[in-house]
Amino acid sequence: MAVIRAFPRTRGPREAPSLDESSRVKRFETIFAAHLDAAYNFARWLTRDERNAEDVTQEALLRAFRFLDSFEGDNGRAWLLGIVRNTYYTWLKRNHISAHSVPLDEESLEVEDGNSVERLLQEKDAKRVIDAALERLPEEFREVIVLRELEDLSYKEIAAVAGIPLGTVMSRLARARKLLLQCLQPARQES
Repeated sequence: MAVIRAFPRTRGPREAPSLDESSRVKRFETIFAAHLDAAYNFARWLTRDERNAEDVTQEALLRAFRFLDSFEGDNGRAWLLGIVRNTYYTWLKRNHISAHSVPLDEESLEVEDGNSVERLLQEKDAKRVIDAALERLPEEFREVIVLRELEDLSYKEIAAVAGIPLGTVMSRLARARKLLLQCLQPARQES
């Protein structure tokens, strides 16, 4: 992920930061620094494109910084991922893009020393099959399964991020898992 600077410059080049701005920056870093990768990963799954994910993540971080004073909870990760989700939907509307037409920019596979080429190809193929199956899921199912299985959020945290009741999270996850298995069936039958 490209380095994302989330703090807007509100002062001139030679001015010292105000105590208030400095304490806001420190609070922001304390709460959200550990969750930057999760924010980018979630944006990547939503946008299906690295550059767009960077844009969505950057905008989400700016929004989180702007509204930092309204953060009163103890779960910065869920709060930030909720902002990423909302920023994504705003980005879709602003760019007049259908959620189903967002292209996927394939990630490159980094080869580690000591791994056999055959094993790496099998892993890459398995990842491709799973990614393709996730891509086929309707957006509301894809987002909850990514938050649960890839970002390891609790059901309660997913409900907070998606702004839906806990029961809806559970039913969407059950349905998403069932649909994911259906999507993976042809791949399992080929092997």
